[in-house]
Amino acid sequence: MEPNLDPSKDDLPLRANTNHMLVKHYVLDLAVHFQRKVISGNIVLFFESRKDGHKLCNPAGREPCVQTVSCFPVTTTYSPPSDASNAGACGSGGKDTDKNCNHGNMETTSRIFSSKKDCRDTAEPGNEDFVLVLDCCDLSVLKVEEVDATVVPGIWDLDGQCTEDGLSQERSNRQQRHALHKLETLPARSWREQHDLFLQCSRVPGCGELPFEMDSWSLQIRKPGIKRARYFPHLVRIWYETKPDGTSVRWTKDQSTRPCVYTMGSPINNRALFPCQEPPVAMSTWQANIQAPAECLVLLSGENTAEPVQIKEGVSSWFYYVTMPMPASTFTIAVGHWIEAKLEDSFTSQEDSLLTSSAEETCSSSQLPCSHMDYPCRFQKPAAQVQAVIPHRVFAPHCLKEKSQEILLPLLPHCLTAAHSVLGTHPFPRLDVLLVPAGFSSLGMASPHIMFLSQSVLAGKKHLCGVRLCHEIAHAWFGLAIGAQDWTEEWISEGFATFFEDVFWSNAQKLPQKEATEQYELKALLRWRRLREELQNSEEELQVLRRWTALHVFDSSVPGLYKPNREQTGEVSPSGASLVKHGLNPSKIFMQVHYLKGYFLLRFLSSKIGEEHYLKFFRLFVQKTHSQLILSQDFLQMLLEKFPEIKRQGLTLDMIYEDWLDSPGIPKPLLEESDAWLENQLVQEVKREVAKWIQFNQRNRKGTKRKRRAEEQVIFKEVLPDQLVLLLEFLLEEESLSVGTLRWLEGRYCLCEQDAEVRHRWCELIVKHKHTAAYKDVEQFLKTDQAMGVYLYGELMVHEDARQQGLAKSCFRSVHEEMDPTSKKVVEEMIL
Repeated sequence: MEPNLDPSKDDLPLRANTNHMLVKHYVLDLAVHFQRKVISGNIVLFFESRKDGHKLCNPAGREPCVQTVSCFPVTTTYSPPSDASNAGACGSGGKDTDKNCNHGNMETTSRIFSSKKDCRDTAEPGNEDFVLVLDCCDLSVLKVEEVDATVVPGIWDLDGQCTEDGLSQERSNRQQRHALHKLETLPARSWREQHDLFLQCSRVPGCGELPFEMDSWSLQIRKPGIKRARYFPHLVRIWYETKPDGTSVRWTKDQSTRPCVYTMGSPINNRALFPCQEPPVAMSTWQANIQAPAECLVLLSGENTAEPVQIKEGVSSWFYYVTMPMPASTFTIAVGHWIEAKLEDSFTSQEDSLLTSSAEETCSSSQLPCSHMDYPCRFQKPAAQVQAVIPHRVFAPHCLKEKSQEILLPLLPHCLTAAHSVLGTHPFPRLDVLLVPAGFSSLGMASPHIMFLSQSVLAGKKHLCGVRLCHEIAHAWFGLAIGAQDWTEEWISEGFATFFEDVFWSNAQKLPQKEATEQYELKALLRWRRLREELQNSEEELQVLRRWTALHVFDSSVPGLYKPNREQTGEVSPSGASLVKHGLNPSKIFMQVHYLKGYFLLRFLSSKIGEEHYLKFFRLFVQKTHSQLILSQDFLQMLLEKFPEIKRQGLTLDMIYEDWLDSPGIPKPLLEESDAWLENQLVQEVKREVAKWIQFNQRNRKGTKRKRRAEEQVIFKEVLPDQLVLLLEFLLEEESLSVGTLRWLEGRYCLCEQDAEVRHRWCELIVKHKHTAAYKDVEQFLKTDQAMGVYLYGELMVHEDARQQGLAKSCFRSVHEEMDPTSKKVVEEMIL
């Protein structure tokens, strides 16, 4: 029985056959059309073929892993008798005239699960053509063509060879593959020459169309007569256009009502922006030339700070590149009418002193040689090693410029310096920060060289903004420079970033160790409460940190037939295709299990080692594993090898796997630790304040005189932002709070002026106690803090109060057009 994928709630297929051919470089030449809401142009892909496909799923030197299911088959529509030796570099006559070949869009239904015999690159040539499979969704592919790199003179200068007239087609093909291999493997010191040749090759006219087919999830390209990947064209250009409703990019308006488009961190990643190889193992570099209206700003995940070049009236071009190989899913673009927020003195003497002190600390540590593929790595550059504050810019819509200058911009140098003091060299040379439209579905998203932040971080004081900045900055190391080989192991990215946001933020504030420890414990309690609630209301299969596999491969929809992958995590099919378990499940998108359980695992390990030694280990870990893909066991094995005393304490890898990675529910060690956080001094202060409010509420109910007396007698203390969140959570546990108490509570802490975390709890109190006079606060939150408002819609509906349900529906009607599509779908199911 074959599973019928439901794109709204099932697994995300990664179809690209990366074990046969691997993209090494992309060159994108695209134009942005706001009127039509499409991006059009072409992309040129530079490939290398793989002799032994299974070796590609072994990037960290582990034993080869081959899973004999989930190989992607394609029905061949045209396969004339031929072989690799007599297939020309550009096909027969440079043009395929067979009318059965597809040069347009063809919706087909195709199986994901199949037997091993369906793979299209076997040891011995068979009767079927090799098929190149790319991840692709919601694109109008217009044409696919082969490109002949041999016409670029500089290609042949790489190794002193030159073309000869009269060469056989077989030898000509072999020389072209050899030349491209030399180009793709030039040493890091020659990256400028390499990129120049990449551009020259990308501009060569096509020399023959290639037949292709499409289905819901992939683009399948072949060359008639080519049976093996090694003989398939290694330089391919695809002409295409995105669709207005494609879910990789979001067409909307900013807070100043100006049109914009940006990659929104979609569950399907970038496959609706350009055809690509999505599996993380497909590490590539890219160059991108983006044409946009002259009045627009184009931001992109590139190492350079691009400047617009006018190419015709009303149109400018922006060029970006990267030299560090990254998964295609990390490619990010934003085009809009944003403006830069600047300080009068953008680099102060204080920042200069921060740079000096951090540089001295960094230089004192030894630098290990890199273990990754060759590229111009910052970890080997002395100037980069001592650069505590990388160049950074902040962009925002006009209406948020002043707020960005006041709140966000001054925090950036301190957060960057704090991160550098802990982990060392910044993996990326620069950072752009963009305040994205209100419909953005989270508080932040990190990509190479660019960070998206929600407008919600600007509300209140600087606490939430600083914390979120630290979280996204941590992703530069964990999630970007060091990636998860298996996307289901999100904790390697999110758990690490959550752990280090606390470390960075305490360093940025220069807190004494005692204060920092107290705040760590307060945050731990808040996260424990959140994790406990989430685990009580989610499926067990969504609670594990490593992928579970269906015991019956061909009927994975049958409940109760799952087991942890354990050490087999990260395995793929012989072709390289795989599934991201629950990758399209909308419920999972709003869950934080990987953030929280991952954070608590790292915190648990820190308690066994000691914070000072633990943080030093992470600097070593980063130096050893940057620009590589890892699995949970890679990190844990390295940690236990570095600290053998952990084993002597009775803690083994198997115990960690069982308690933290492979089991649903709350890990046993966490149950034992959680009670201690209630004794924390900051928590005790909150408890005392809560007791005052409960007493105040009781007196408040007994009459006007007693009410005035209560207000005069009770003195409430100032509390920290996280303390205030905990205080409101404790009050949410009270069965009843009077209107007077709620009014006094709002006035005492100015709750409407606090950050989004505080206001969210305040809105929960309003809804729970039907505080109708404050419904305007709930309405305001649902409109301006959409990244955090989904849960509140549920609360408004669940009480079955007509006025609250009306409020939810009214708010939804007013913002649904600007909402993130996933959030919109979830809210629609709640209220319609």
